[in-house]
Amino acid sequence: MAETIRIFYPNQRSVEVPFGTSILEASRLAEIPHASACGGRALCSTCRVRVIGQAAPVPPAEGIESRLLGRLALPPNVRLACQLKPLGDVAVVPLLAPDAGFEFSRQRPSYLQGEEREVAVLFADLRGFTRITQTKLPYDVVFLLNQYFQTMDEAIVAAGGQVSQFYGDGIMALFGVASDLATACRQSIDAARAMFQRLDRLNDYYAAELDVPLRIGIGIDGGPAIVGEMGKGRSAALAAIGDVVNAASRLQDLTKAYECDAVISQTVAEAGGFGGADAAVRREVELRGRDGKLGILCLTRAALDADGAAAPR
Repeated sequence: MAETIRIFYPNQRSVEVPFGTSILEASRLAEIPHASACGGRALCSTCRVRVIGQAAPVPPAEGIESRLLGRLALPPNVRLACQLKPLGDVAVVPLLAPDAGFEFSRQRPSYLQGEEREVAVLFADLRGFTRITQTKLPYDVVFLLNQYFQTMDEAIVAAGGQVSQFYGDGIMALFGVASDLATACRQSIDAARAMFQRLDRLNDYYAAELDVPLRIGIGIDGGPAIVGEMGKGRSAALAAIGDVVNAASRLQDLTKAYECDAVISQTVAEAGGFGGADAAVRREVELRGRDGKLGILCLTRAALDADGAAAPR
């Protein structure tokens, strides 16, 4: 048996340590910053690492480590650095920032750790907002935009979705991260309707401040995506990656070309039991980066309102 083993870290860093040394002890010996809110006593999970390669089988988790990992529903290749003592060379990736605290040790939904799910993705974009800002003070622009974001966020959350990001004057929202595709699609359509309704109220409130009312275009698609919490520290947020995200963004762009209020895919309409199909314009489009044609419904406010009257609750 080798007297020493080597631990490999990201960014081509590594350290050679005596056999029987834990991953956390190796990090400390090499002065590699590594989170450990409890000081390495297996009372938290902040030191956890993902094992991405090993020269010998990794000892299984036992006792307090096994119970903690099980409670958090972490995948098998995630281990506590303070407990794992490799039998051979091993490559690991620390999963939390070095300053992570006890709040990161609580049980969290599995989708935050990264998994493939069937979701609905909604993109919304303000129309002509740059022109509106040209006659306003910077403070007024930021204030108005924050009021808009808060109003739209309330509509999305009330419908069962989550805002993934605000970008410029746009919004990306996810539905179904903890349910199923049918629920996600129904919720996304409900959210779109509510967003238009709340925007009407916002326009009424700020009528004296706006030369023209605020207008939005909405695109929605549904399908598989990799969902998880991405980013570091305070910048971490729920995000999705996949073809469905790109498609939803491009459907939002199509609201300009087709001069409508919203564009939803046939997938969303069928899975969500859309009740306003008779008031929609059906088309088939080719989207850049996607094979084949995609069936879509071009919707006006009237079509969305018709769905609200016809759809089962």
